[in-house]
Amino acid sequence: MGRITKAHGLKGGIKLELYTDDPDRRFTPGATFTLQVPDDSPWSGKTLELDELRWYNGHPVAFFAGIDDRTAAESLARIILWVEQDADAETGEDDAWYDHQLVGLKVLRDGVEVGTVARVDHMPAQDLLAIDTPSRGEVLVPFVSAIVPAVDIAAGTVTVTPPQGLFEDPEDTSRPETVTD
Repeated sequence: MGRITKAHGLKGGIKLELYTDDPDRRFTPGATFTLQVPDDSPWSGKTLELDELRWYNGHPVAFFAGIDDRTAAESLARIILWVEQDADAETGEDDAWYDHQLVGLKVLRDGVEVGTVARVDHMPAQDLLAIDTPSRGEVLVPFVSAIVPAVDIAAGTVTVTPPQGLFEDPEDTSRPETVTD
């Protein structure tokens, strides 16, 4: 859902980098987050309960139960926040999927399988599908409707219409040499 970046203020506020399109639904008072940390971290196996999410200068700042001062907030820096999610739950939006719904789907081009979705990379400009292919290794495909016109979760497929050369070696377009006498 997000990543804790750093402490904010003296009363336990924590700046967040959000990974969700719907923070108003995910970051509500009482929401509980599982923490992704190294096994040797003092936060390993623990959860955080959200008291409040505020916005300061366009940046989200969270306040969690039991985190009452800057020192406690600083101990959480760089922790990833997760939520438990029903694997079959719908996103509630048309043309929107959770990453776990896309990973593992067969990728089809002109009805022929060209690979499998390995992961989704969330970039500032657009999301990318990382596709494992047998011939080219990993191929990154912009996850935009012009290139990925169809996702069929029930059928287990993603249809792509990529530009020439994305999944195969581009044809030799060099001009033949001109021979002069």
